[in-house]
Amino acid sequence: MNPIVVIPARMAATRLPGKPLADIHGRPMVLHVLDRAREAAIGPAAVACAEPEIAAAVRAAGGRAVVVAEDLPSGTDRVHRALAALDPAGAHDVVVNLQGDFPTLAPEALRAVLAPLADPAVDIATLVCPIADAREAETESFVKCACAFAGEARVAPALYFSRLPIPWGEGPRWHHIGIYAFRRAALDRFVALPPSPLERRERLEQLRALEAGMRIAVARIAHGPFGVDTPEDLERARRALLPSGEPQ
Repeated sequence: MNPIVVIPARMAATRLPGKPLADIHGRPMVLHVLDRAREAAIGPAAVACAEPEIAAAVRAAGGRAVVVAEDLPSGTDRVHRALAALDPAGAHDVVVNLQGDFPTLAPEALRAVLAPLADPAVDIATLVCPIADAREAETESFVKCACAFAGEARVAPALYFSRLPIPWGEGPRWHHIGIYAFRRAALDRFVALPPSPLERRERLEQLRALEAGMRIAVARIAHGPFGVDTPEDLERARRALLPSGEPQ
């Protein structure tokens, strides 16, 4: 595999406007995410942004950024559009879509997302981690994946995703982490598909791929990163990213 990491970022977040440029210890949040991608060392990393001010901040720090149309429907579409400028020759056969609000992501988690693609039949890879308790299982914003790991296996097929606490019955449940590794051809196919009925119903775009017969597999990690969606999340990220030795 020859991956490239693309980080979609846009300013128009409803709960935290200007989120990509939110300050964390003197640097915009998007640069911290770019740092995590570089630390994973799986391939080059770039930012696909909707606004020129994000691109300016990334370029000023020596990073690569591509400005794409503001009216694209999703981060996945921004990644796909930016890829045409970043890699027009198609040298990279795997595209990692890393959300721009994961500044505390562990680099090993980003490396783990590639594991399911060792199976050539898998089109899209993503991550899950254990759901801690019944409250998380019942929370709509914690997306659940119906999957079952055989013994100590680290990879399993993803059969469905839902905001409900699936699957039913005794046993572990898995929280889906929205980081994806697409085969290049799978990404091309995915963005060309119209939104699917279950995607619209559950408000989960990965169901579009499953409804089209594409294969998704998941790698499990022990703990997921938290996304920065609110001012409270931003303060939590600032505490988590304090330089070593500084008081919390």
